[in-house]
Amino acid sequence: MQKGFHEPGEKVKRFYKAAEAKAGEGGFDVLLDGRSPRSARGTKLTAPTLPLAQLVAEEWAAQGEFIEMAAMDATRLAFTALEAIPAAREATADQFAQYAGSDLLCYFAEAPEALVQRQEAHWGPVLERAEREIALAFVRAVGIRHQAQPETTLARVKALALESDDFGLAGLAFGAALFGSAILALALQRGWLSGEQAHALSRVDEAFQEEKWGIDEEAAERTARLLGEARMLERWFRALD
Repeated sequence: MQKGFHEPGEKVKRFYKAAEAKAGEGGFDVLLDGRSPRSARGTKLTAPTLPLAQLVAEEWAAQGEFIEMAAMDATRLAFTALEAIPAAREATADQFAQYAGSDLLCYFAEAPEALVQRQEAHWGPVLERAEREIALAFVRAVGIRHQAQPETTLARVKALALESDDFGLAGLAFGAALFGSAILALALQRGWLSGEQAHALSRVDEAFQEEKWGIDEEAAERTARLLGEARMLERWFRALD
């Protein structure tokens, strides 16, 4: 495969007819007309489970005349899990814990009361479940001033991340960046929430403002794109179960 093939900005004319997933050596391969696509580094596109390989293969099957890598989130995430995560597990877990240190779900508004109530109704149960089921006790903040979280909580977040294999850790890192919340990424991984629900909880404030002021076309497109990524991530985690 040509150099830089799996970079998001790369646009290559479709060169295959069929995409499928089959068992291979050490995992399940994504095959294009019987051959596995490779990254610029020569890494073969392989997944640890058949459902995950099928998820990636579906992206390839859905391509039109040109291969749009920017829209192939599962493929790019798979290459990240294969190439970047193995040598950077500690650093990735540290970054994941950093999201928890300023987690979206811990920052409640001062006003208006309707927004505060909505945040409490949607975020409160997730925070309570995180403390009850996985021993993550977060300190809530009011307003935008930074609130430091207990070191024991952040250490626990890092430890939970490191319990995942490379593909699970890649998914957690992707989810934390997507939602602005390590808590939501962990909740999605554990099946507490669907991708759509996690996406909705990540934009409670935005949705509240949209109800008041409306939404423009650009914002609507961005919301739809992020929702698509959240739905993909739900399938990613379920395919790893």
